[in-house]
Amino acid sequence: MSAKTAFRMGILSMVTAAGLFAASNGFAADAHTTAKFEGVKANSGTAMHGRSGNNDTLTWSDDFKIPDTPAPHWQVVDTKGNVFLLQRLKIKGDKENRTITLPPYVHDVAKVQIYCAWAEALLGEAAFAKPIMTASGEHANGMKADSGMKHDSMAMGR
Repeated sequence: MSAKTAFRMGILSMVTAAGLFAASNGFAADAHTTAKFEGVKANSGTAMHGRSGNNDTLTWSDDFKIPDTPAPHWQVVDTKGNVFLLQRLKIKGDKENRTITLPPYVHDVAKVQIYCAWAEALLGEAAFAKPIMTASGEHANGMKADSGMKHDSMAMGR
């Protein structure tokens, strides 16, 4: 291999490595994980926020245990204190709503809660370090949802 070819391959390797590093940092900015769930019945695991296009999702961690109550549900609280009751954790046939898509009327999320709709009781909650802005919230605020996904700079403070 000539010195010229080796030099070109070295430059190409550095450019590729820099591109991969930048891409991995971009993906890390998209993931948000709550603190551990704490409460009377839900006190294990965390929830993670993710985004695919304009769809925001919440997924519970592998160590999360569904509380043994009649009707545990996902519930989120936004930065204004609005509470949104969402899908049931357990569904027909022993299936689970491990991942849910947030509805477009949820513009940001400060906390994820586990709520028993039958007993009307909060079972546990976990907060994000910084509230997350959903794609619909970015659109409502005039921001472009796919603008590099820099949630940390767009997160709303209390």
